[in-house]
Amino acid sequence: MTATTTAPPATATVRAPGRSTTRLHAWATRAPLLPALVFMIAVTQLPFVATLVISFFDWNALYPDARRFTGLANYSEVLTDPALRRSVWTTVLLTAAVVLASLVLGLLLALLLDRRFRGRSVVRTLLIAPFLVVPVAAALLWKHVLYNPEYGLFNGLLHHVGGPQPDWISNTPLLAVEAALVWQWTPFMMLILLAGLQSRDQQQIEAARVDGASGWQIFRHLTLPHLRRYLELGALLGSIYIVQNFDAVFTLTSGGLGTANLPYTVYQSFYQAHENGLASAAGVLVVIGSIVIATLALRVVSSLFREEVSRA
Repeated sequence: MTATTTAPPATATVRAPGRSTTRLHAWATRAPLLPALVFMIAVTQLPFVATLVISFFDWNALYPDARRFTGLANYSEVLTDPALRRSVWTTVLLTAAVVLASLVLGLLLALLLDRRFRGRSVVRTLLIAPFLVVPVAAALLWKHVLYNPEYGLFNGLLHHVGGPQPDWISNTPLLAVEAALVWQWTPFMMLILLAGLQSRDQQQIEAARVDGASGWQIFRHLTLPHLRRYLELGALLGSIYIVQNFDAVFTLTSGGLGTANLPYTVYQSFYQAHENGLASAAGVLVVIGSIVIATLALRVVSSLFREEVSRA
């Protein structure tokens, strides 16, 4: 008796796609995005490269034939010139004051809107409205409707109570600019913090209330630690935009009375003094500072996403 062996059934071998096929597929999926990428590079990166090149030259637009390569001399002048250093300090002071004030006010408004009450949707819409106003229009509103010493709303209210009639912009110029920016950026902070409040673990809060925790204890030990990332995100994003703010300073004070920040100083150097190289160097420093802040903001955003994914 002989044993017969049967051969195993033949199985079809599936070949993995080659490296060239994978690359072609990747380029095919990315091809629709290439026009947008080329447009973005042409609009943003090429002008920045040109600005970077000009920043290494002593280049006055009134004397184009006298331009010469000076290396880092323009950057040294930006960092050592008293007027430019003063504008840097004004930028830091303006940014810090506006961000802190708008964060505090935004947190208070977010806590208010986190409660249920009649007309909450209407109140939310009205509170968001200042952020939707065009920056130049907002600055003109504050300059003529509120700050004007003759027919402004502030002096009108003071007149009815027998108070003084100050010239707000002349007496407190930097504070006037800060108030206008705080009014415009508080809704932005409010939206970010309101999103953070609505993402809290309600079961944890209810358990704390059952255990006898007061409202302040819940806010201090549960709500505030939960909002830390959102506070950081609001501060970083607000700093990116306020560091580059030009509209309020130009419209309210025209850079006078010690309110000239770095973007306005760049404008003065380029359009008034025609110092292209010096203005380009100052602009590059503004971009570098914005990139540093934006990098920190992106890290905070990514950490928020990781926390939400782990929680889900």
